[in-house]
Amino acid sequence: MFIRTLIEDPFYGICQIGIVMFSICLHEYAHAAMALKCGDDTAASQGHLSLNPAIQMGSMSILFLFLIGIAWGAVPVNESRMRHRLHPALVAFAGPLSNLFLCAVFAIAWAVVAAVFGHLDQVLLFFRIGGYVNGALFCLNMLPVPPLDGWTILAGFVPSMKRLSPQVMQNLSFILLLLLLLGALSFVWLGGEIISTIFRSLFRSIIDVFL
Repeated sequence: MFIRTLIEDPFYGICQIGIVMFSICLHEYAHAAMALKCGDDTAASQGHLSLNPAIQMGSMSILFLFLIGIAWGAVPVNESRMRHRLHPALVAFAGPLSNLFLCAVFAIAWAVVAAVFGHLDQVLLFFRIGGYVNGALFCLNMLPVPPLDGWTILAGFVPSMKRLSPQVMQNLSFILLLLLLLGALSFVWLGGEIISTIFRSLFRSIIDVFL
C-alpha cells in the first residue's frame, strides 16, 4: 500500500501527496471556473472556486490518497444552464488542460534548476514528481470512458453518446475500473512520464541555448 512508501521514503511520499492534492484541486477549480464562464454557476455557488482539498476532494478521497496513493475530485455541473452545446465539453477539458499546464510548469522549474544550479537532487526529484503526476492525471482524465472527462469531451462531438442508458454507462465505468486494477494504470503513469520527459527535454534545450 502507498502508506508503506510514505513510511519507507517520507520525502517521496509527502511530495506525491502534496502534489496530487494540489493538482486535483486545481483540476476541479478549472472545471468550476470554466462552467461559470459558460453560464453555469452550480459549482461556484457551492464553493468550488477554491483550492481547499476538503471541498474539492472530500475526506474519503484524501484518506484513499494516504492509504493507496489514489484520489479523486468532483464538481457539480448543470449542462442545461450552459449557453452552447459544446460548453460541457469545454468545461470537461478545462480540468485535464490544467494538469497539462502544471506538467509544463514543473518541467520548466526542473529545467531551470538543472541548468542553473546543477545537481540539487531533492529539488529536482520534487519537480520531476510534479511533472509525471500531472502528466498521468492528464492521460487518465482524457480516457473516453465515463465518468472521466474524456467521455464528456467526446460526447460533445458525438451527441448519441449522451443517449446511452444508465446501465450501459455503469457497465463502462465498471470496465474502466477493472482495467485499471488489472494494470492499465501503469500505462497511465507511463504516459505521464513520457509527457513530462518531453517537456523537460524541450525546456532544457531552450534554456541551454541562452546559457
